[in-house]
Amino acid sequence: MTNPLETLRKIKGASWSELRTRGGQAFSALAEQVGLSAKLPSDEEFFEKIKSSYFGPDGIDAESLRREFYRNGEYSFFAPFREDEEIAETFFDVFGRRSAVAILEKADDLAAGRFDIFGHRGLQAGENVDWHFEPVSGKHSPLKHWKQFDDLSTEETGDKKILWELNRHQHFFTLGAAYAFTGNEKYGETFASHLESWIETNPPGMGINWFSSLEVAFRAISWIWAFHFFRNSPSFSDELFLKALKMLYLHGRHVEKYLSTYYSPNTHLTGEALGLFYLGTQLPFFKRSGEWKQHGEDVLCGELDRQILSDGGYFEQSTWYHRYTVDFYTQFFILRSLSGVRIKKFRSEKLTGKLQSLLNFLMYISRPDRTTPLIGDDDGGRCLPISNAAPDDFSACLSTGASMFKRSDMKFTAGSFAEETFWLLGIDGFRRFDEIEPVKPEKRSVAFETTGYFAMRDGWNDSDNLLVVDCGPLGSLSGGHGHADSLSFDLSVGGIPVFVDPGTYTYHESEELRNHFRTSAAHNTLTIDGKSQSSPGAKFGWNSKAESKLESWITQPRFDFFEGSHDGFKRLETAPAIHRRSILFLKDDYWIIRDLVETNGEHDYRINFQFDSELFPKIIEYKNEQAFVETVLSNGLKLRQITLGDNGGWISEDSFVSKQFAAKHEAVKMVYRSKGIGRQEFFSFLLPFDRSEPEPEVNEVDIINGRAFVIKYRSYSDLLVLSDDDSVVKTELFNSNFDFLWARIGEGDDSPEEFVMVGGSHFSLGSVEIFKYKDRVDFATARRFGNQLNVKLPDNILTVSLR
Repeated sequence: MTNPLETLRKIKGASWSELRTRGGQAFSALAEQVGLSAKLPSDEEFFEKIKSSYFGPDGIDAESLRREFYRNGEYSFFAPFREDEEIAETFFDVFGRRSAVAILEKADDLAAGRFDIFGHRGLQAGENVDWHFEPVSGKHSPLKHWKQFDDLSTEETGDKKILWELNRHQHFFTLGAAYAFTGNEKYGETFASHLESWIETNPPGMGINWFSSLEVAFRAISWIWAFHFFRNSPSFSDELFLKALKMLYLHGRHVEKYLSTYYSPNTHLTGEALGLFYLGTQLPFFKRSGEWKQHGEDVLCGELDRQILSDGGYFEQSTWYHRYTVDFYTQFFILRSLSGVRIKKFRSEKLTGKLQSLLNFLMYISRPDRTTPLIGDDDGGRCLPISNAAPDDFSACLSTGASMFKRSDMKFTAGSFAEETFWLLGIDGFRRFDEIEPVKPEKRSVAFETTGYFAMRDGWNDSDNLLVVDCGPLGSLSGGHGHADSLSFDLSVGGIPVFVDPGTYTYHESEELRNHFRTSAAHNTLTIDGKSQSSPGAKFGWNSKAESKLESWITQPRFDFFEGSHDGFKRLETAPAIHRRSILFLKDDYWIIRDLVETNGEHDYRINFQFDSELFPKIIEYKNEQAFVETVLSNGLKLRQITLGDNGGWISEDSFVSKQFAAKHEAVKMVYRSKGIGRQEFFSFLLPFDRSEPEPEVNEVDIINGRAFVIKYRSYSDLLVLSDDDSVVKTELFNSNFDFLWARIGEGDDSPEEFVMVGGSHFSLGSVEIFKYKDRVDFATARRFGNQLNVKLPDNILTVSLR
């Protein structure tokens, strides 16, 4: 039995509020264990918890409670479930009848006792489901008080996430949709059987399914949705409804008492608050409904500034949990409106602004194929409603946002009206969506500096390019849902994901696999001496954390430039090191990445490139013993990857990518390996080209006070020149002290036609001084037209004659 005094001892130094909350929860759990009555209340006891004012002179019984639930739902639950809505016909009008095929197939599997849980397909649970049996490990959890379980141990329970996912009962949604589409009572019978058996085998407070308040809240939400789907099912009797209602009351009391205010004040807390808000608005005849509704609102509104950063990013550095947060606040927004809940004006305005900032963030990091990079942890969980979209397809969030806020840019990015949007907004939501004229988002490249994500994009078509680089913190709280991915990037070329985040795969299967997917070597970044930039500790903790720093961000119509650094290698045993990465994106052309390591010692270096599991890159030996990596893409392009560094070379490694929790796919990771003493500099050129075009080449040429490269690309000869320590680099064509200068010479020309410059003060072309400033400027671009050079600077535009 857990000792509450031990719980208090562990939080020495906490605030009085935290002590009071944690202490109250500990003693409450102890009181439950000492005096637990593990059964549902009697009808008489339960009716004492109901507001008699909701019912007439005939009093309270199962039939009147059921009638009041559906009367309230007519205006307070989601639009498709109103009495005048024909769900099936409306759904088919919007999506076509074939859209139901996948739902019906899954529902048939469920009726036969086969479940899809995360990446596990067709897990056998049987028609008589054992709600305490974890089917992957084969372990059966004991029936003891929930507080007596170890939250992270799998010894008694197997993988709790798998077991809990089954007990969230979100499969009731699939059964319910199938019932709505067909009226086939086998789906109603399956639902009723599962509901009743769960109530019978999960006494209040007993078993692992009461351990997590978030799981309790999600189960309550699932039941409320199911009640609406199976309103007319003969299998869903008044007697079963009353039993379930009693259990929902106990769910509400449990969540209310054991909110994760200090235990997991992240999506656990906001998900639990949403559950309370559901219970408070959908079961208004409970005496505690007002407290639940208000408490849910207070928590959700109170977390807006803490969990949603000023730029719209989620504070734990996870795009999956970002999506969770979007779903929670979207449903809160809709339910609040439907239920007529009036909240203070400043709360309403903040909710609207924060929700749209969350959606904006998703919009700008969405790939051209409408998937989203799975940066940070992905636990596979979802909030109802669900669909058959790919796990990394978050476009439904934008579809709903477009309809709610009449956002033409979100409609463009979403592409089409999503099934999830239908279940939340109904046919009116579709009509609003249909009336919106889609417009490309205003910006292409966007910096989310607080979160630390930088999206570098050259267009919004499905064949355009997008690079998203991470230069943010490891994550709030313990950093438990962040990965050691500073300066890592996700790249789509011509609309095809090429370099990807590896995903998460597991929390509990093994420590080795947990750490493999979250440490630096699995990400598209540099590692030194085989070390991760942040060192993993417990499953959701770190022994050391890298600190990232943004050095420069510039976005212009012709180019984007990013530079960032981190100190994750300052603890190396031989000699500390600082890694700085610069990315120059020449839009509609290619990317140049410089990795600079400042150190005094000797180290082994690995620059990791994790390919998507659909791609099969190859190492190709080239003239002068220079090797490169080449990848054939499904869009007809090839990507040539040339990395230059001292004494380095390519190797190919077998790896894994997880696009869904509990599923991993074999993939290729290309690694450029090198060893050196002191300061090291590596240049990677990522060059997409059509098969009909000349093959790209990169060669370094010697210059004084810097480094220079000639890039043969398409019909051009491009130059990249870098200056050392603000020194003026002199070439036959131009002189410059810019950190980065890129120039393009057209076929048959002897002088550059285009320039991109980053970080400098002096530039001359031939014998003509173009500009020379006392202070450095962030950037300059220039185009030559005949004998005239048009120059754009941050605060000035010049036209210079070259005669």
